[in-house]
Amino acid sequence: MTTLNRRDLGLLVLRVGTGAVLAAHGTQKLFGWFGGGGVEGTAHAMEAMGFSPPRESAVAAGLGEAGGGALLALGLATPAAGAAAAGAMAGAVAVHLPAGFFAQAGGYEYPAFLGFTAAAVGVAGAGRYSLDHATGHVLDRPWVVATAFIASALAAAAVVGRRAQARSDAPEPSESDI
Repeated sequence: MTTLNRRDLGLLVLRVGTGAVLAAHGTQKLFGWFGGGGVEGTAHAMEAMGFSPPRESAVAAGLGEAGGGALLALGLATPAAGAAAAGAMAGAVAVHLPAGFFAQAGGYEYPAFLGFTAAAVGVAGAGRYSLDHATGHVLDRPWVVATAFIASALAAAAVVGRRAQARSDAPEPSESDI
């Protein structure tokens, strides 16, 4: 008889909770579920936040959150799932950064927490109670961890950098615009 491993049980709880929150946020963006705007509404919001192209940005954010979250919850391809979710949250942090840290003031506290948690699970692995474990960790190898996080970091840096450049190139509103 095997006994429950507390560390693996803790990873299961952390994975499922974080993954479910991320998946719910992503389905708001992709499908309009849970009061979300769907791709079209999210694309309009992305455009207003300075992301270009807006529709592709909406789909990428939705897939990073919904796909990454679902895979985290299942414990499947955990490094790629954690990296994708962390990359999506890097974009959200960039949006909230001017408001400071605390979410109460519109800051980046919440997306940073989700991103760090997803990244930590991606690096640590899904644990024994996961589909990665059931499949012999074929999608959870050291090279997958490195590749996924490097690719996600490069993509997030490009997207956030392009947004920052577009915002700095935008003309300042004049008094007549206000």
